Amino acid sequence: MASPSTLTRRALLGAGGAAALAGTVAAWPRLTGADIPGRGQDALTILILGTSQDAAGRQAIADAFMETHPDIPVLIQSVQATDWGDFFAKILTMVASGTQPDIVYTATEGAQLFAERLALPLDDYLLRDAEEMKDYFEDVHPSLIEAFMYKGSLYQLPLDFNAANMYLNLDVLERNGLEMPGEDWTKDDFTELLRGMKGDATPYYWTNRLFGGIVPWLYVNDTSFLIEERASGGEDFWSTFYPGEQRSGGYLWTGSNATDDRVHESFEHLRGLVGEGLAVRPEEGGGNTLVGLFASGRIGSTPAGGYWVQGLAEGGMRPEQYDVQFFPRWKTQRHQFGGAGYAVMKTTDKPDQAWEWIKYTASKEAMELAFPTPSTTPTRRSMVNDSLYTGIGPEHWSRFYETLDRFPSTGPIPAPPQQAAVETALIRNVSTALSGGPDQVARSLAALDADLRAVFSEEDPS
Repeated sequence: MASPSTLTRRALLGAGGAAALAGTVAAWPRLTGADIPGRGQDALTILILGTSQDAAGRQAIADAFMETHPDIPVLIQSVQATDWGDFFAKILTMVASGTQPDIVYTATEGAQLFAERLALPLDDYLLRDAEEMKDYFEDVHPSLIEAFMYKGSLYQLPLDFNAANMYLNLDVLERNGLEMPGEDWTKDDFTELLRGMKGDATPYYWTNRLFGGIVPWLYVNDTSFLIEERASGGEDFWSTFYPGEQRSGGYLWTGSNATDDRVHESFEHLRGLVGEGLAVRPEEGGGNTLVGLFASGRIGSTPAGGYWVQGLAEGGMRPEQYDVQFFPRWKTQRHQFGGAGYAVMKTTDKPDQAWEWIKYTASKEAMELAFPTPSTTPTRRSMVNDSLYTGIGPEHWSRFYETLDRFPSTGPIPAPPQQAAVETALIRNVSTALSGGPDQVARSLAALDADLRAVFSEEDPS
């Protein structure tokens, strides 16, 4: 069986993915029933973000599923989009026209939008089939599960994730007589390391988005630009699958925290790095451009997840030329992560068949088909092993999963149901905050606060 290609939740943001997708969707037509294969054929239709080639790659998983479920025909449809927000907008268009699929592969960015408006909770199925599902939960870190709970119910089984670790170019370090930092390095250690690279390579490259932008610096400074709370509920789930774990019913982001002093401090830190010539302005993008610059020794460090490993290998970078370290410590060493999994649409007329697909894709057999290369970090701990990374990954590839173990407060990117509007406000004001002096930071955060208050005052979370 041919190995399926994958478009993981971070592929479009990582090495190769962003550039591949950007520009492919400038004139994507309004989706209709005719755009969904199998409509009228009683097939279980599954929608993914990607190209037709990505859909064809996942057909290997569909074929394996149908071997054991011959009574459930499966057809996979792709939707091209510039990013997750664009993808979710297209899903909402399909819902409005009555042509939605049965299942959608969606990321953290859309998890709460789907839970609030579009998806079917999985609780009853999970408790009914608890014995079958224990193998999955025993192999998956509870932090990943909690990120996909919403107001006490679980809506997705995460299949892959990526924490924002720090990639370091060992060629750049060696040229400048610098050493790989230790696991407990600090924000100040990071700044000094960047100063040692100045004049040779771009010391720090970052992009302006929720993942890997300003947010990881907010997290390690023990803050966020949104108010973060925890929902109640989920007790039956946690007692069944993770006895002894003290977990919540999911994350809630309930309003603006943009005027918090630590948010200002974090923005000022990055403004200082940019002003000193130690970091690029975040508008300079990523994708193929970034992997090429990093692989050629022109970038010293950049935040990214495990999805970068395969891209760097395909870009010609050898494992001994780079390594990965935990994000530097500030007041905390809390990391951010994002994940993805399948969500069952509440409008489906095939919920039982959809659940069988969810169960199968969470099996180790299916996940090994889905992730044959280190193009992401599988949520199953047992799959993050030597066989996946030997000869292709950095020396300390184990840090991709160890991030969850070492830093228990590590959590998902802040993505409420209004994620698209929230991210737009953040990106716009990050850009302006770094365009001037300290007074500009304060003005931009005031503007961000106003923008976010307007977003959260809207009743419709779209």
